[in-house]
This record gives sequence, structure tokens and C-alpha cells, in this order.
Amino acid sequence: MPTAVNVSAHALEHSYDASGVSSLDMSSLLLCAYELGDWINQSAEVADYLYWKEAVKQDEQVQQMMKGFAKAKELFEECQRFGRYHPDYHAAKDKVRSLQRELDGLEPVAKFKAAEQKVDTMLYEVSRVIAESVSETIKVPSNEGTAAGGCGSGGSCGCGSGGCG
Repeated sequence: MPTAVNVSAHALEHSYDASGVSSLDMSSLLLCAYELGDWINQSAEVADYLYWKEAVKQDEQVQQMMKGFAKAKELFEECQRFGRYHPDYHAAKDKVRSLQRELDGLEPVAKFKAAEQKVDTMLYEVSRVIAESVSETIKVPSNEGTAAGGCGSGGSCGCGSGGCG
């Protein structure tokens, strides 16, 4: 992966207003952003993520378990509408957790989630470096406290488990 030294910062053009304050040419900035995106897309982390995403999609055992998980999750959501006082609430919740643990124990799913986390961390670090290069006090969205993503957790894995968006 190219390093920050290789960034085409010289491609960024500055213009100056009447007071002599520099402003950045937006088109140059966007070109650099697309170049950075290309570097990220060519990274080993993204290649690993895409490999395991496809492995999850192609694995019959994973697909069968995800269908069962989706049905269990649907039943639990139905119970959840009535709250924990629904007679099947706890059993439905336990079934979802059990199936999630089984699904997470399958190699393609575990490797996919690990790869997804690496890409997420890389993207967070890039956004943090960009933000801190503007100002040490600028707010950066936290990488903590968000959904773990991936299969069945409401993340964006796209594996078709019903829990992914």
C-alpha cells in the first residue's frame, strides 16, 4: 500500500481571496480523496475482507445457518413487540443467541468478521489522521460503541443473513 509520502499533495491547488487567505480547490481535493480510496481498495485488508465475504456467500453450511438464524430472529422480533412478558420471549432470545454463537463459530464467518474489523479500524484510523491534521481538537466519530457489523448483527456484510443491511 502506498504511504502518505506518495500522496499527490502537490496536485492540490490553492487560490487566495482578497484578504490573502488560501482556499483549497475542491476538485483537486476530491481527486486526492479518490486516490486515497483507490489505495485503500488495493490494500491487503480490503482484499482479505472481499475474499472472506465471498467465502461466506458461497458456503452452503453458512447459508443454511443464516436462513435458520433469520427465522429465529424474526420470531424473536415478533415476541419483542410484546416485551419480555411474551410467553416465548426468553426462549426466542436464547435461540437467537445460540444460533449466533454457532454461526460465529464457523471459520468463514469468523474470518469474515475479523477481516471486516481490520478494514473498519483502517478506515477509522485514516479518518482520525485526516481530522487531526486539520485540528487536534476536532471531533472524530468514535470507532467504539457501534454495532459489530457482519453476519446477523445489523452490520453491512451483505451476506444475506437478514441482519445485514
